[in-house]
Amino acid sequence: MDLNIIWFILVGVLLTGYAILDGFDLGVGALHLLTKTDEERRISINSIGPVWDGNEVWLVTGGGALFAAFPDVYATVFSGFYIAFMLLLFVLIFRAVAIEFRSKQESKRWRAMWDIAFSVSSIVIALLMGVALGNIIRGIPIGVDKEFIGTFLGLLNPYSLLVGITTVALFTMHGAIYLVMKTEGELQNKVRTWVNNTIIFFVICFVTATMATLIYYPNMITHFKDNPSFFLVAIVTMLAIANIPREINNKREFRAFLSSASTIALLLVLFAIGIFPNIVLSNPILENSLTIYNAASSQKTLMIMLIMAIIGMPFVVAYTIIIHKIYKGKVKIDDTSY
Repeated sequence: MDLNIIWFILVGVLLTGYAILDGFDLGVGALHLLTKTDEERRISINSIGPVWDGNEVWLVTGGGALFAAFPDVYATVFSGFYIAFMLLLFVLIFRAVAIEFRSKQESKRWRAMWDIAFSVSSIVIALLMGVALGNIIRGIPIGVDKEFIGTFLGLLNPYSLLVGITTVALFTMHGAIYLVMKTEGELQNKVRTWVNNTIIFFVICFVTATMATLIYYPNMITHFKDNPSFFLVAIVTMLAIANIPREINNKREFRAFLSSASTIALLLVLFAIGIFPNIVLSNPILENSLTIYNAASSQKTLMIMLIMAIIGMPFVVAYTIIIHKIYKGKVKIDDTSY
């Protein structure tokens, strides 16, 4: 295994960590408006209140790793998806402001405004991330100079929007399971009924997106044909999805959450296997695709970064584990809560 493959895996691990951790934050936000009373909405926000900003560290580190390891990919994607990324940055900021500002006044109109902002921002973030993944699977127009030569509206194609909606469904299911873990009493019973609905919504979207991928983008299964052992990942993914309602019905919420987190990780593994060794597929001129070799930094740079990652990554992982351990358990509202 060479340095290019190692960094392909490391960037994937960082982005997967973000998807799992901020995924339940976004899911909680997507469901936020289904809660009715002010107390329920405060519980909803406080379930992610101590951890949401720390979870976003994984996105920052993933973006930084992509910039240093595969600078051509970073340049092409961030310039080509410029409007989309500016919108993503805007809603990320707006979500943070909504969380912090909501309880600054007791006015119902003030809180309702920030509740809507929090929920809409969460949905848009998940949608945009899914649209980006959909376009990477589909391929984007790239010139011989590695520049994006398409348009913003071209990114909003039916397939990418389908992947975006599937991502929203996945994170909503993930967030609902997390809320069941963090709530109790009447609210927990209410949220428990949401879980089954979100599972149905996700499964419908997942099956539809999978069928569309197999029909229109068979290049995503080339490696599976060449190496049948990869089908084990697909089988384990299906088992993880099937285990979620089983654990929820048996009131083993933490196990259901682990299955949901595993589903996110395994789906991204399937995505990585499908696109490898490409990072950004060029469509229609395949030869212009950005791969882990033609878009990478020098071997010396990759080696220095790997040493830094070996030193720094344990701190990120340790922080994540410690902060979630400190704030484990049911949400209790007090004077210091949001």
